[in-house]
Amino acid sequence: MTVPDSSAFGPAGAASPRGSAGPAGSPTGPAGPTSAVGPAGAGGPVRLDGPWTHRDVAANGARFHIAEMGEGPLVLLLHGFPQFWWTWRHQLPALAEAGFRAVAMDLRGVGGSDRTPRGYDPANLALDVTGVIRSLGEPDAALVGHDLGGYLAWTAAVMRPKLVRRLAVSSMPHPRRWRSSMLSDFAQSRAGSYIWGFQRPWLPERQLVADDAALVGRLVEEWAGPRNPEFPDEETLAVYRRAMSIPSTAHCSIEPYRWMVRSMARPDGVQFNRRMKRPVRVPTLHLHGSLDPAVRTRSSAGSGQYVEAPYRWRLFDGVGHFPHEEDPIGFSTELINWLKDPEPDR
Repeated sequence: MTVPDSSAFGPAGAASPRGSAGPAGSPTGPAGPTSAVGPAGAGGPVRLDGPWTHRDVAANGARFHIAEMGEGPLVLLLHGFPQFWWTWRHQLPALAEAGFRAVAMDLRGVGGSDRTPRGYDPANLALDVTGVIRSLGEPDAALVGHDLGGYLAWTAAVMRPKLVRRLAVSSMPHPRRWRSSMLSDFAQSRAGSYIWGFQRPWLPERQLVADDAALVGRLVEEWAGPRNPEFPDEETLAVYRRAMSIPSTAHCSIEPYRWMVRSMARPDGVQFNRRMKRPVRVPTLHLHGSLDPAVRTRSSAGSGQYVEAPYRWRLFDGVGHFPHEEDPIGFSTELINWLKDPEPDR
């Protein structure tokens, strides 16, 4: 296996004193980590104002922050890296208006959710997701996941199929497909070089929070496609940078990716990979940006082989890694139409 250069998280340049972090990603220095990106507002860097309601729910031994809107069948939205629940700010009102109970949760260790010392393997993170479904008093949910959230949505659909009514995944192949692509496809391995860079101890955390989490802004800019020149704007980048600068967030954000790589040859990783051979048996919508530089289209396109149910593949032209933010109207329309379709096509 050839590991490509991971210069984005390499040793080129140490973290600045203001943005440096200790082992848990905690910022140091009297000025704090967020001054350069502006104030967070009355709700802090996580509980941002909007038409939604914020609250906490308990699940799987931890506390999770959620933002929710609307009434109807539950649609649970799962964010990816390097973001938090706010990435679904466009879909929350759209889903609520369409007659759904839309809930966006912060994953373990991110945003307003608990930062626990362990529990960042995908099986446990998927139990977080299904635990939140139960804590919300719902019998099941349609899961919508992006990036890492998509990886967990795939996992939850296999591990707890009775709790997943439908599955929608954006910018992430099936876990077995992801593993195969990262190990055997040099182009995908190079595109995912940031994941290889995450395997270093402590340095990636320091780099993520250095200079008021400037690297977070660069990653979002580099991974976005050319279709929407207004995304990302400076205000959006400032929101994500502030959220990553919360103490310990950088470390917790990286831990799932460390497990995904380091466990490949360990018994727990081999067992997880075997477990994911079980087919997904719920209707699945798979969305991807045609110009995604982080997850290649070819890597995601083969995921349908793991679905024994209606499977719909949709490609967004000119869009990068964030279809739900780069083309929010198109994404929301596609998602809502599919959720309302009583007989989704294969």
